[in-house]
Amino acid sequence: MLGVVVGAIKPPHPMLMERRIPTSSFQPPNFQNKKYLEDAVKIANEIITVMQPDAETCFKVCSEYVLSSVITYLQSQGFKVQRVESTGELKSLVESAYIRWCVEKGVPEELLQDKRRFWRFLEWVAEKPLLREGLVKTGWASWEKKWREEIFKKPLNLRG
Repeated sequence: MLGVVVGAIKPPHPMLMERRIPTSSFQPPNFQNKKYLEDAVKIANEIITVMQPDAETCFKVCSEYVLSSVITYLQSQGFKVQRVESTGELKSLVESAYIRWCVEKGVPEELLQDKRRFWRFLEWVAEKPLLREGLVKTGWASWEKKWREEIFKKPLNLRG
């Protein structure tokens, strides 16, 4: 659902700088062209501009694929980079930012707290598929081959 929130904090201050990779970057034809990787690099460049890291700064970048181009970019700019798992305070701040974004787009907040969030998203999109499909990362082959058909089925049976 939606795109991806990218966040950065500059210790020791826990102030979050957040930016969004738009949903459209994960939809055809942008998804196939990996536009989300370009968007991530633009965000990294903005983080550098705003946070003004010095030459000794070591960026800790989440190991998820969507940020792989950021690692290469930061290294090409002469920064030290450490690939890390998404944990701790930054993960929590980014997750909160993502939930705010979903709520802005009309997703009920209680749906976002559910541990089975993927299924709840599908059910919610299926309630008004023509209206809500635009909020989905539709570039994945699984969307076209499986989930899109599921949300347009009547009655909805996502768990069967």
